[in-house]
Amino acid sequence: MNMNEPKNAVVTGASSGIGAATVRLLSRCGFQVYGGARRLDRLERLARETGMFPLDLDVRSTDSVSAFVSHLPETLHVLVNNAGGALGLDPVLEWDEAGWLEMYQSNVLGTVRMVRSIFPRLRRSGRGHLVNIGSVAAIETYVGGAGYTAAKHALRAVTETLRLEWLGEPVRITEIDPGLVETEFSLVRFQGDAERARKVYEGMTPLSGEDVAEAVVWAVTRPPHVNVDSILLRPLDQARVDRVFRRQPHT
Repeated sequence: MNMNEPKNAVVTGASSGIGAATVRLLSRCGFQVYGGARRLDRLERLARETGMFPLDLDVRSTDSVSAFVSHLPETLHVLVNNAGGALGLDPVLEWDEAGWLEMYQSNVLGTVRMVRSIFPRLRRSGRGHLVNIGSVAAIETYVGGAGYTAAKHALRAVTETLRLEWLGEPVRITEIDPGLVETEFSLVRFQGDAERARKVYEGMTPLSGEDVAEAVVWAVTRPPHVNVDSILLRPLDQARVDRVFRRQPHT
């Protein structure tokens, strides 16, 4: 790879939260970023701020992924698969089949669509790096979380399989598994119920999107012979996915 060549990075789910924070930090570190998401108005605002190229992307659709990739450079150095999310918090016996399918489409199949489409461009760089944003839900389970944890466990299985299948290829692979991060995650999970979403973070200090973005950038800027397999990060107030210390409000 030409060391003077600009480095190109792709971030999915780039319109808010961890994705937007990752775009900002990669841009500040000298990457030319191509951001994909469904909310183009937000992407365009972020593009004006950062110089990112905003592109429409719905990872649940093979056609959308193909159209997105057609606008990318032939050489890419970093792919951050951040698109995904959780829906609902229902017990298994009360499952919402459509919600489970939606979570699998966005968290697992969407990642596979992106990986399959972009791998040749990562390989071409000679120093490619795939970063999959997972979750503590890829490692643990909790009551009401079976649909989401099943999807994130599956994403972890895909990531670990890729590490075996790509052994010898010039592409590093990192999975980043955050605990509670205060973004729009809970607002989406609870279908816009702001009060219910707020209670998720009540009485504790969660991670921010910027905290996770810093982990992404740290991993992708290690020397090329160093592969950071995984990063698990949680707030100090969280011991596991369903064990959170919450301070009582002052009266």
